[in-house]
Amino acid sequence: MAFEQARKRMITTQLVRRGVCDARVLDAMGSVPREAFVGLGLEEFAYEDNPLPIGEGQTISQPYIVAAMTEAAQLRPTDRVLEVGAGSGYGAAILSRVAGQVFSIERLDSLTMVARERCHALGYHNVTFKTADGSTGFPQEAPFDAILVAAGVLQPPEALKRQLKIGGRLIVPVGTADEQRLLRIWRLGEQDFGECDLGGVRFVPLIGAEGWPE
Repeated sequence: MAFEQARKRMITTQLVRRGVCDARVLDAMGSVPREAFVGLGLEEFAYEDNPLPIGEGQTISQPYIVAAMTEAAQLRPTDRVLEVGAGSGYGAAILSRVAGQVFSIERLDSLTMVARERCHALGYHNVTFKTADGSTGFPQEAPFDAILVAAGVLQPPEALKRQLKIGGRLIVPVGTADEQRLLRIWRLGEQDFGECDLGGVRFVPLIGAEGWPE
């Protein structure tokens, strides 16, 4: 009951008050138990508006950022979505409640395994996890209606842009290792892309061939 009340309070104070208004995103944020995706002993902090450590030098993003990125992707119930940076599995779990099929890539196999176990234990069976270099995407399953990148890059990876459907959306933090701007990039045509700036964010760097060197 305490966690349920904390989720309701999170939606009101952290999400709606800061402009998240997509009903399906809010429903997802209210139904997925964030306490199941944080590190052992950190459950009491699950609904605070802060990132939390999940091991391996990685973090689970604050609830507002997860909701804002999901809303920015403008997802439909039938969409196929790629998430780059599975982390604890929380973002994939939220996406699974809003989209039709989710593919989530994580560089660290230890995190991939835990994220897979958590999502499947909670019944989120429309998520496929894979350990790989997320900066190069998931070409075997492309194209995607949307791609969300939960780590910062110096510039948007070309591989991810090319794995979008025409009309697809890429949500990606772009900037230095310490601070980025969250961009929404649309694929308007075979060689034509548009973008808009959604504001300042701070993510851990995306390590990979089209990201930061290890």
